[in-house]
Amino acid sequence: MTTAAVLAAALAFWPADAKLAYQTSEKLVERHTPRDAGTIPGRLAARFIFDAANASGLDATFDSFSAETESGPRLFANITCDYVSDPSAPWLVFVSHYDTKPGVACPGANDGASTSGLLVAIASRLFDDKPKGVNVRLVWTDGEECRKAYSKKDGFWGSRHAAKKLKGDKLDVRAVVCLDMLGDRDLNISIPRNGTDSLRGGVLEMAKRAGIAEKVSVSDDLVKDDHVAFLDEGFPAVDIIDFDYGSKRGLNDYWHTPADTMDKVSEESLLAVGRLAIAIINEIR
Repeated sequence: MTTAAVLAAALAFWPADAKLAYQTSEKLVERHTPRDAGTIPGRLAARFIFDAANASGLDATFDSFSAETESGPRLFANITCDYVSDPSAPWLVFVSHYDTKPGVACPGANDGASTSGLLVAIASRLFDDKPKGVNVRLVWTDGEECRKAYSKKDGFWGSRHAAKKLKGDKLDVRAVVCLDMLGDRDLNISIPRNGTDSLRGGVLEMAKRAGIAEKVSVSDDLVKDDHVAFLDEGFPAVDIIDFDYGSKRGLNDYWHTPADTMDKVSEESLLAVGRLAIAIINEIR
């Protein structure tokens, strides 16, 4: 392990951080449901996340942009926070979408809010502990959800915009990690095969170091998620997702429905995923 990695290893994720993640998710759901992309409620949700990210101590950026949709141009907003320890250090990027599935009155407690709250807690931990040897970009994306079917004009608006911006910034990016649907009380994390192979293996190793190996597995599934836009721009990227979210194993009947509520989300799951994310920050270079 390098000296920089040893110094960074002091970073940890605590139960208090999981509580902050849960409470932020809860407020997002209570105050901003629905928060469909390209709508005024979605814009208000972006402002909530912007304020929550700034409250961590890091400076947040409200990145407003217009994109073409099947219904014409719409206005979207990503939120970005950069933690910089050394401009010459490598970068890690964590991504979570915050929007809800359009047209189904979905609270999006697990699918969107849980990992958005988690990024706020990670921002707070980075600001408080200030790890060395790594820079971290946190991105809350708008418009991950499609309205009808994923296409160039339907869905992934925020991630495509963020990926192009990241490429233009010319940073030394070692990994882009998409976090999605990870607050589920019955946590079963999978790593889809459409990701960078070295990162898929790396996440498995980090799960062991975080003490949650029994909750993480690789999958042969191809999953359409925000990481794909970063892969398309040439970045190493991986998706970390629990795509088994329902009343019984395999049903997935809470996903994209009004049943995706905060009672399905737990601090314990957010603590486990937070520790995995911190392990990635400590080790992947």
